[in-house]
Amino acid sequence: MSEFAEKVVLVTGAGRGIGRAIALAYAKRGAILAVNDLTPVNLDGTVAEISSCGGRVKEYIFDVAKKMPVQEMVDEVLNDWGRIDILVNNAGVHPYVSLLDMDEWDLRRTLDVNLCGPFFTTQQVSRAMRTQGGGVIINIAAAFGRAQGLKDSAAFIASKMGLIGLTRQAALELAPYNIRVNAVCPGWIETEGIANGIARQIADGWTDHIPLERHGLPDEVAETVVFLSSQSASYLTGQAINLDGGLVMS
Repeated sequence: MSEFAEKVVLVTGAGRGIGRAIALAYAKRGAILAVNDLTPVNLDGTVAEISSCGGRVKEYIFDVAKKMPVQEMVDEVLNDWGRIDILVNNAGVHPYVSLLDMDEWDLRRTLDVNLCGPFFTTQQVSRAMRTQGGGVIINIAAAFGRAQGLKDSAAFIASKMGLIGLTRQAALELAPYNIRVNAVCPGWIETEGIANGIARQIADGWTDHIPLERHGLPDEVAETVVFLSSQSASYLTGQAINLDGGLVMS
């Protein structure tokens, strides 16, 4: 039997791409999925796929960028399932706008979703994990920005670098409660959400900097997330793992 059988996993931004792949990876291992997104339309496919393979799943439609909706969501998950064993902060936005042209709304929304959202969910879920004796939190950050930036992505990079900092600080503060916190930092992953970004970077020759000479797949991110939440990674916390094909930032 899988170590994830009957574990309750909350995945934000689970409607498509990396988030859907993560939810499915846990479901295939017998976990109970609490899947979140901003609209129910986004989650229909995720819920259908999990249900079709006999998985247990429920959707939670909340805006994780705001504290009160996050509190309501976590309360609902706890009322429904009694605990939260694993939290995956995946919800994110990426406006491709230059620093000089970005307006305040895009900046604040990016920071609210990509950084404040994980802060709020981590805060609320870790309180429940403290009571239940432990848990695991995985943040989906980004490889870009750790060595060099990314074209037209100032707000995105700022938010994801902040998320790496939050990961490390949360790991330090939550370790006494047996809560491990790590981040996965993908490079270019083939999802519908970044199709335009990939096309632009191919045109700019960025694929020449990937030693494995290809983009990553959502399932590869999902398997890394599952590993980090497993007992095989029981001595890992506060880490930010690059998953970028060995991306060379020149």
